[in-house]
Amino acid sequence: MAYSKTEHYDDASIERLSGSYRDIISSLGENPDREGLQKTPERLAKAMQYLTQGYHQDAEAIINSAKFHENVSEMIIVKDIELYSMCEHHMLPFFGKAHIAYIPNGWITGLSKLARVVDVYSRRLQVQERLTTQILEAIKNALNPVGVAVVIEAKHLCMMMRGVQKQNSVTTTSAFDGEFLKDATRSEFLKLLSARLD
Repeated sequence: MAYSKTEHYDDASIERLSGSYRDIISSLGENPDREGLQKTPERLAKAMQYLTQGYHQDAEAIINSAKFHENVSEMIIVKDIELYSMCEHHMLPFFGKAHIAYIPNGWITGLSKLARVVDVYSRRLQVQERLTTQILEAIKNALNPVGVAVVIEAKHLCMMMRGVQKQNSVTTTSAFDGEFLKDATRSEFLKLLSARLD
């Protein structure tokens, strides 16, 4: 089944969300009829639909749309996949990079599909811990590899803009399965993560 990326907005949802955002703006003490804010509720509604479009996407279908039989048994790593998500606790962004590795068991997928899997789960209301394991599970279920590893490094605006206001903190989460549960394989992966090839 071919996978096609589409961007669409549900008009009924846009209308409901716009009304809610208009009420929020008013409750904050602003005038939603002020020139600069007149279209803000609709813009916010469309932005939130875009930022949460992952609820309507299937990560395993994306992988399966470019799944190829190959007799490859070496580790495949895609590093520094940019991600942008929304913290479900404060609905503020967190952003960073995902690093994915897997050891094939007869099947590989297009490299861009791994980045799309990151997008599917990051474009939902999230916590970084769950995001990490969801990416791993999708790859595991679609490819049945010998092993999968996912590491995410991210900065959270809920810690930077409010609360403790720690500007330089970075949160790292990891999930390992199969061969990556073994010290030697996990160490090789982490060593390759830190390596910079010129």
